[in-house]
Amino acid sequence: MNSVNVPSSRVFDRDASEYDALRRALIPCFDSFYGTALDLIADWHPGGSIRVLDLGAGTGLFSGMILDGSPAAHLHLLDASPSMLDEARKRLHRYEGIEFSVGDMAAGDLGGPFDLVVSALAIHHLDNAAKRDLFLRIRRSLAPGGLFVNAEQVLGPTPRIEADYARRWLRDVRAAGVPEDQIGKALERMMHDRCASVEDQLGWMREAGLVEADCSFKAWRFAVLNGKCPA
Repeated sequence: MNSVNVPSSRVFDRDASEYDALRRALIPCFDSFYGTALDLIADWHPGGSIRVLDLGAGTGLFSGMILDGSPAAHLHLLDASPSMLDEARKRLHRYEGIEFSVGDMAAGDLGGPFDLVVSALAIHHLDNAAKRDLFLRIRRSLAPGGLFVNAEQVLGPTPRIEADYARRWLRDVRAAGVPEDQIGKALERMMHDRCASVEDQLGWMREAGLVEADCSFKAWRFAVLNGKCPA
């Protein structure tokens, strides 16, 4: 897992040091978005130490949230941006049993078995064929009964609804006081997005063999998708 094919990795390398500063403001539903993902994990948690893979882990924000609730978890963070993983190392320095890999989640075996595979705002950088393939490899990497949670940015089901998502996002981040230059950088990063609808992604997850596939939260373009490996 050492090939880096994600075209946006250079943009994320550039923005790594300031990426988290405005994350809450750039995700207007931040608390409910991540909170739902964490609730799913807490409700499923089998107890004891768990093996976790964070795909497109970035600065380790989601991994850090998981470790806050499960400090004995063993996490493997995978991201295409070395600078993002440098920030993750700083964030998670006090924890043991953390592994970091620079690599492309769109290629190669994911390893495992993992009890939990997570991703936050990363898989939408892949094209649809790569998403479908990734869901299949996630299914193969999960231990029986394992959980997949994807806190994701999704495509509106029609062009009009997608335009509404974009309008509402701009309205909300400006209301939150995000400077225009930072909005510009966020829009530049979003140029690399290849979002897919909730309906399509749930279908691909089921095709991959994940069961109980569901959208547990959605607020405009932000959604939390989840499914399980059969026990």
